[in-house]
Amino acid sequence: MRTRNRLTSTETKYFKPEIQICPFCNSKLEYCHTVSKKTISTLSGVVTIVNMGYRCSNQNCSQSKSVYRSAQAEQLSMKHITYGMDVLAYVGELRFKEHKTRKEIMEILNTEGVSVSERHVQKLYERYAVLLRASAENYAKAELKKVTEIHGGIILSMDGVQPEKGNETLYVIREVLSGTIVAAKNMKSSSSDELMEFIKPILEYGFSILGFVSDGQQSIRLAFEKLSPNTPYQYCQFHYLKDIAKPAVESDRKLKTNIKKKLRGIREIEKKALNDLNNLESETALAYSAALRSVLLEDGCPPLELPGIKVFDQTKKIQKSLEKCLDKKGDSFT
Repeated sequence: MRTRNRLTSTETKYFKPEIQICPFCNSKLEYCHTVSKKTISTLSGVVTIVNMGYRCSNQNCSQSKSVYRSAQAEQLSMKHITYGMDVLAYVGELRFKEHKTRKEIMEILNTEGVSVSERHVQKLYERYAVLLRASAENYAKAELKKVTEIHGGIILSMDGVQPEKGNETLYVIREVLSGTIVAAKNMKSSSSDELMEFIKPILEYGFSILGFVSDGQQSIRLAFEKLSPNTPYQYCQFHYLKDIAKPAVESDRKLKTNIKKKLRGIREIEKKALNDLNNLESETALAYSAALRSVLLEDGCPPLELPGIKVFDQTKKIQKSLEKCLDKKGDSFT
């Protein structure tokens, strides 16, 4: 039995079809009956939507039995839910952009005047995911068409995001030239046959493939080779650089560790300076200590920006600055 809608609307909106003339015989459309009447909760309040149906007034028309309704009214809410599309989109934004939990989304919506429970939030999130999945293919095709017109084809890259223990691996296919995410899927198996089934629909779009890019995972390389053996393949430059730079990165890590060991006395200097904050020397010492602490937090971006070298260079600059202060003030800091 269908659950009774307990929403109380503050406004009723009536919608007519966007066309007023029959597209088959050019006769005027006339009202026949109400197609749907639905009360929905939106971000601007609770409203009742009445979608009025119209038929061709010409009884001899081949489509005289057809009922025309408002597309605008249909777009305000999905079937079988009493929340507007604006609420649905807001749930998606809160979840994917702001990374809110179900409870946090529920609290935000209730504050906005949309009465909702955690269970309803989950249902709205699932509906949003369905719409997102349905629109992703059309968006990807449009972007790939633009790239093909400019470059004469597309370049596809594929990589797997390692999951937490016990979870499935997330595989992502991306178009390199535009950065467009073409497809993503959680997969239990990383075999080449399974990956081929994931890649096939993308190749069936019909766009010219200029090349494939991936890391050194053998199953991905085999899947590309079996599906399109004549298409050029390249090992990802970032992964290649990352692998060959491992010795340098390891040495850099040791350098940063040694610098940290030599600066372990910072805390003692800070304690002494905090005990006497009424002179310029103490304030200067605290300022240099803060500068050193911020430098030690440097992570860099290996392998192109090594953190150890950056820490070494910046601590040298701080050392030179401190030496200049000592030359000016003599032994007042000691």
